[in-house]
Formats: sequence, C-alpha cells, structure tokens
Amino acid sequence: MSIADTLLSLSLSPTLLLLLVLGIAMVESLALVGLLVPGVVLITAAASMAGHQMVALPWLIGAAFAGAVLGDGLSYFLGYRHRDTVVTRWPLSLHPEWLGRGARFFERYGIYSVFIGRFVGPVRPIIPLIAGMMHMPARTFLLANVISAALWAPAYVLPGYLLGHTWQQRLNLPANVEMAVVMMAVSVVALAVMFSWGRAQVGHKGRVYFAIARIARRIPAMRRPWLAMSRSGEVPLASLFLCIIALTAASAWTLMVMQHPSPLLIDLQAQRLFSWLVTPWLTDASLLLAEVGDKAGIITLVAPWALWLLLVKRIDLLAHGALALGGIGALNTLGKAVFARARPDTPDYLVGSFSYPSAHTSTWVVVVGITAAFVASQLPRHRRMWVYWLAIAITIPMALSRLIIGVHWLSDLMGGVLLGLVVCALVQLNWQRRYRPPLPSFPWLGLLLGSLLLISLRVTFFPPV
Repeated sequence: MSIADTLLSLSLSPTLLLLLVLGIAMVESLALVGLLVPGVVLITAAASMAGHQMVALPWLIGAAFAGAVLGDGLSYFLGYRHRDTVVTRWPLSLHPEWLGRGARFFERYGIYSVFIGRFVGPVRPIIPLIAGMMHMPARTFLLANVISAALWAPAYVLPGYLLGHTWQQRLNLPANVEMAVVMMAVSVVALAVMFSWGRAQVGHKGRVYFAIARIARRIPAMRRPWLAMSRSGEVPLASLFLCIIALTAASAWTLMVMQHPSPLLIDLQAQRLFSWLVTPWLTDASLLLAEVGDKAGIITLVAPWALWLLLVKRIDLLAHGALALGGIGALNTLGKAVFARARPDTPDYLVGSFSYPSAHTSTWVVVVGITAAFVASQLPRHRRMWVYWLAIAITIPMALSRLIIGVHWLSDLMGGVLLGLVVCALVQLNWQRRYRPPLPSFPWLGLLLGSLLLISLRVTFFPPV
C-alpha cells in the first residue's frame, strides 16, 4: 500500500472529531470569518463522520455549543475593545456593506438581534461584532449567546449525525468506500473555495493582491516584472496562482499514480461505490455524456460559437479557444501514450485507448473553464464566484459519468481535472498579457440553441468515438 493510500485509509478519532466540530462551530460564528467559510457544509460533514463512528451525541452537541459560544464571544470582545479600528481592517475595509447590513439588523431587533441573528446566515457572523461595537451589556449578550447556541447546536449537528449514523444501514452501501466519498467531496469543496474566496483574495481588490503589490514596489527586482504584467490593467495573479497550484498538483499526482501500476485504494473504493450506484437510467445518461464529451461532441458544441467569432472578426478570442482545445488534446494524447495505463473496462470503440488522464474530463474542464473565465470577466466582482460554482456543477456530471460506465479510475479523473486547470490558466495568462478590446455582446440564446441542435444530431446519428 502506498503512503498516500495509507493516509487516506486513516479515520479521525472521536476526540479529534469533537475538536473538529468545536473548531468549525467557532470559526463559523467568528466575526467576518464565518462569511468566508462554508460552515454548514463542514459541520454537516464532520457530524456525519461522528455519527458513522458512533460518537456520543451529547458530547457532539456540547462541542458545537461550546464552539458557537466561543466564536460569538470573541466577536463581541473584538467589537467592544476595537470598535474604532475594526472597520479599517480587512475584510470590512473592502466590504463596508457587511457592517451596514448588520447595523440595520441590530437597530431593527435590538437586544433580540443576537438571538435571531444566530439563525440568519448573511448576518450571523456580523451581529456579535456589532453588539460589541454598540456596547451592549455583557450580561445581556452572554444570555442571548448561550440560549441561541443551545438551540443552534442540535439543529445544525443532528441532520449530519443522523445521516452518518444510518447511511450504512439504510442505504446498504458497500463496505470500505468512505475515503473515496471523502476524496471526491473534499475535491469539490476545495475547488469551490479556491474559485470563490481564494480567487477574491488574489483579484485586483483582494488582500493578497495588495500585499504582493506593496512588496513589488519596494523590491527593484520585482518592480519591473510587476509593471510588465500589469499592461492589461491588472496583474493576472489569479491565473498565475492557478497555474502554479494546478501544475504542481498535477505533477505530484501523476508521479504518485505512475509509481503504482495497479489501481490505488481510492480507485478500488470508487469502483465499488459506482458499481453499486449504477442504474439503467444513470448508465444511459453517462453514455449520452460520453458522446457529448468526445472529440466529435466537443467540435459540434463549439462550432456555432467559433463561426460567430469568425463573423464578428474576433480572431484573437477564436485563436485562444483553438489554442486551449488543441493544447489539451495534445497533452491527453501524449499522456495516454507515455503512461499507457490500462482502463478498468475497454468497450469496442475504446480498444487501443488508455486510461490516464481522462480526456473527457480534462477537455470538458477546459471548455467549461475557459467559458466561465470569459463570462466572469464581464460581471461585477461580487457575482463572479457564482459563474465558477456553476462551472464546477456542470463539470462534475461529465467526470463522474466515466466512473459509472467503468472506463476510468477515480485517479484518472483527478489527473484530468488538474491537467485541464493547467491549460485554462496558461490560456488565460496569455490572454491577459496585454490589453484586449472589450468582448462582444454574445447572442447567447441563438448560439446555445445552435449548439443544442448540433449535439442532438451528433448523438442521434453518429456513434461514440
């Protein structure tokens, strides 16, 4: 068993799970930080793991209760002691509307705002801070804090705990698939966080961007490259960081996969899970996605858009799209030839084709990712994360369909995602190298209908390739 498989097979002890729930509850309730952390998702996942391991429920609720009380208490103390300086600190310095929203809520509900705010997502991490800044009496705050936390803790912990306590028995899932599920869930959450909170921090108004800009101004060796990269108006730190992270992760993941010719432990777990999940309609849907995501399918999807760009003479945008598709196609072909990893199952139309990386997954990541990047660039900054989250939601079914029809291992999909992100980042870096004219106003409905019509014809009349 490899070192990676050994680490993945480890499970958290009950004590660590209790500490994890306490930490999540505290961070989720902490001033401002809770706005940036998907606390509900994390605490549900941790509570589910605790339920699966039969951790005593009173201890779990107690940990969530203690974390919630501590988080709100720290937020109150911060507002009480530093009311004059907290508004000048990140992230309130960039988002003063958060403070305004919390102040209006506090003015409306008064001393009851601490209790009510615990259960209202958009203002939950703000209200204790506001209460401290308004010098609410400590005794009054403590009473509201304790009572609301006592109700909040079981409400948030019980659903995940019951799910974890009963999922093996109720759903009759195959044994030893937990780490494959955790791996996929962690990957999705990591991508969501990276393309929302992470991307915001390296954007033009992000904290990381400002910090690097200050360093670049002070160091002569960095000043010239920084100015050179800012010719388009903004240094493309987001694309640069994505390229570095994805390239490093793809290299490390590929080395790990290639050092173990046999499937990894998580590959076998995922295969067992998806063999159990297979139903006729899921298989049919996955075969349909196989035709949508192969070479002919991708060509038919992008053909109307390429033709329209040619008509409006945006050759630069068309060339970058062609560069992205050509680049990922070449990398997939090279990777399969060099690594020659056998597929779990090889249907007739895939005879002679190898498994790593998943070409369907990597190509789909490039198509959806490049589209999302250009769409997001036309939107206000606070709305861009929704475009990326939608792109992740569109990409996941294509990737998982390869497991359902049994032609790839889970590690093939991971490699395909990372490779696709590398190509997306490189193409975006080249695009942002200099100033570009504003993107044209796309006739979205007509182009989407054209793609839908062509892909329907391709699926109906032509076999998969």
